[in-house]
Amino acid sequence: MRTILCLIASNCFMTYAWYGHLKKNTADTPLLKLILISWAIAFFEYCFMVPANNRFGLKEGFSPFQLKTIQEVISLVVFCLFAVFFLNEQIRWNYIVAFIFIIGAVYFMFYVPRAQ
Repeated sequence: MRTILCLIASNCFMTYAWYGHLKKNTADTPLLKLILISWAIAFFEYCFMVPANNRFGLKEGFSPFQLKTIQEVISLVVFCLFAVFFLNEQIRWNYIVAFIFIIGAVYFMFYVPRAQ
């Protein structure tokens, strides 16, 4: 559970670092300044991501492939919420279909075949 909570926190920082400037009119802001601000925010992403993977994830029995899959799903959910509530984007039917396919990928990532 610590792994999941750390990944959620990490992805909240990551999403804001990468996409937070899209809501503001930053066209006149120097690119280097935007990069440095994003790196400063992303520092906190790493403060949660590294323990989630190295300290908790492997100890909780996740494989590296499973950790990456969990991280990507959390990233997409966090981004979806961010896009809808912060950027005022709309969810379209094709986004929902894409998420369904991703859920299928998660199923197969964690699928353990029965011994015959």
